[in-house]
Amino acid sequence: MSDFFRIKLPTLRSRNSGLRWLAVFSLGLFAFVSCRPDDDGNSGGTAPSPEARLCESSDHAGTPYDFDVPFFFPQPQLPGDNPMTEEGVELGRHLFWDKKLSRNNAVSCGSCHFPGAAFSDNAQFSTGLYGEQTDRNSMALVNLAWVNTGFFWDGRAVTLEEQILEPVEHPVEMDLTWREAVERLEEDPEYQDMYAAAFGSPCVDSVRTVKAIAQFIRTMVSHRSKFDKWRYYGEAMLSSAEFRGMELFLAEGGEPDVIPGGQGGGDCFHCHGGDLVLFSDNIFRNNGLDSVFTDIGRALVTGSEFDRGLFRTPTLRNIALTAPYMHDGRFATLEEVIDHYDMAGHPSPTIDPMMKLQGIGLQLSPQDKADLVAFLHTLTDEEFVENEAFHDPH
Repeated sequence: MSDFFRIKLPTLRSRNSGLRWLAVFSLGLFAFVSCRPDDDGNSGGTAPSPEARLCESSDHAGTPYDFDVPFFFPQPQLPGDNPMTEEGVELGRHLFWDKKLSRNNAVSCGSCHFPGAAFSDNAQFSTGLYGEQTDRNSMALVNLAWVNTGFFWDGRAVTLEEQILEPVEHPVEMDLTWREAVERLEEDPEYQDMYAAAFGSPCVDSVRTVKAIAQFIRTMVSHRSKFDKWRYYGEAMLSSAEFRGMELFLAEGGEPDVIPGGQGGGDCFHCHGGDLVLFSDNIFRNNGLDSVFTDIGRALVTGSEFDRGLFRTPTLRNIALTAPYMHDGRFATLEEVIDHYDMAGHPSPTIDPMMKLQGIGLQLSPQDKADLVAFLHTLTDEEFVENEAFHDPH
């Protein structure tokens, strides 16, 4: 809550009743002129129309949030129109876990992105508020402050704020218009105080709501896995199997007598980061899951035949916690994932050039595969998933 609401109102309450009524009237008038009715026409997954920008101002208030970037991470490109504040992050945390953003008060953002699964969902497809299922696997909410290539598996949302707009109105996920969502939040006195603290007035709208949730999600930084503690912090040791798995991860696929430059490795680093920090290039790729596509992925957004079957590369951080795998959750285990890459995928016109061993395969041994799995387990960050700052505050 701003200093005005924290300090001035108690002072007014100590005076006569006429002044008390004046204070109440002024507060109500302030809220009235700051807000307009929400626009039902706001479509999920797109930036809100000017009519949907309900509050007269989206000014920010509160205490600047100290975004502590791990020393070995690159600097994130944080949006200038949504500066993070302590109050905004806390508001976003409450909203992220609040089931009143779904029509039947049964589903929150956290219902499909919960801590034990590294803020993804351990089901192949998430179950919505009426028991229906989504059509893609829930992506993990990990280090999204460093994603600038688009959100969702197909990148249809340009920004994190834009991505957050969609699930509320999605008929399977939360099935609530933003107008109704705003009305529910306005009825909660605690939220009025929290919006005032974060944005300078108690006005509630979809824009402020998604900005707060985005602020919260950007704080979800994973950087304390066993691998990090070994490589960056000097607090752990890798076993021989884990270390060999890392070497395989960083080695070119194919034997040198089969393909020039081949090192007999797992060929993982091309898409999942040779810098060993973010473990994803966040580029859209066809990794050879199918020859005939039932989901054309990125092409649904761009309309380009060259994007058929392309999906955003997910991070491998906390990958051992986020099964099942791929955009459709088709693989139940990491072993199945490695088997897929070992056989070099299924051919199609848009298969990624990095899937370069078609018809040959990586020819990994059982020990190679076991060591790769051992290394992937070192990317689990227990401190991240157990961090109470990310958990349900209700």
